[in-house]
Amino acid sequence: MSRPEKNTTTLRHHILITGASSGIGAALAEYYARPGVHLTLWGRSEERLEKTATAARTKGASVDTLSIDLTQAEVALKELIKADDKLAVDILILSAGMADIRPHNALAESADTALKMSMVNFATPVAMATEMANRMAARRHGRIGIMGSVASFHDLPLATVYSGSKAGLGRFSTALQAAMTPYNVRVCLIAPGFIDTPMSQRLDGEQAFLVPVEKAARKIARSINSGRSVLVFPWVFQLTRLLEMALPRPIAHRILRRLDVMQHPEGEGGA
Repeated sequence: MSRPEKNTTTLRHHILITGASSGIGAALAEYYARPGVHLTLWGRSEERLEKTATAARTKGASVDTLSIDLTQAEVALKELIKADDKLAVDILILSAGMADIRPHNALAESADTALKMSMVNFATPVAMATEMANRMAARRHGRIGIMGSVASFHDLPLATVYSGSKAGLGRFSTALQAAMTPYNVRVCLIAPGFIDTPMSQRLDGEQAFLVPVEKAARKIARSINSGRSVLVFPWVFQLTRLLEMALPRPIAHRILRRLDVMQHPEGEGGA
């Protein structure tokens, strides 16, 4: 359900953020909120999305919200085009993501989960970023932030679809950056480790170097604004990436199979 505001065409900056109903998307919305900024916020939960919108309006931003299911890529594309036609998007931040690990005693994730996660984590953001890149290139200006993960650097037996979908998104992001740089459109791949969000709070297990969500939002926004192509944080995950690359793959897989992480159903664990 959309909640539009009037007179947004007089504003100068338009930032569209997916996954804005909680976690890093909500934190980014609050970071960018100020007078002269129009925020278009997308999320699944209309109630939580309105909470984010209220906080942003308190800081002086004008806000539109849209409750949307990103497994429906064609709907998302139509809504993106509608938002950009209304007021040209200066920054697109594709923060929404789905994270599920293999259920206890299962050999792999279910096919249904794999399909949904592939849409939310890869197919829909790729389609949205491609559409917006073409539009921004025609205007010779724009920023696109794409939320990957350090999980994309590793062959995670517990999360084959998650790590795989994020890996595909990562390669797409850097390829799009290569294509768009001549047109003054900058694409930033964001590959964080654990951030203190409802998504991480669903996990039982060690979450090394957990980053507060407000700190993560500042780091991400500054990287997008500056036109940085890749942001990996905390820095230690650069080392783990290099370490796995240096190890023979059978040894790396043996180590990764020992990871012991459990996940609460959505809605539990601080969601």
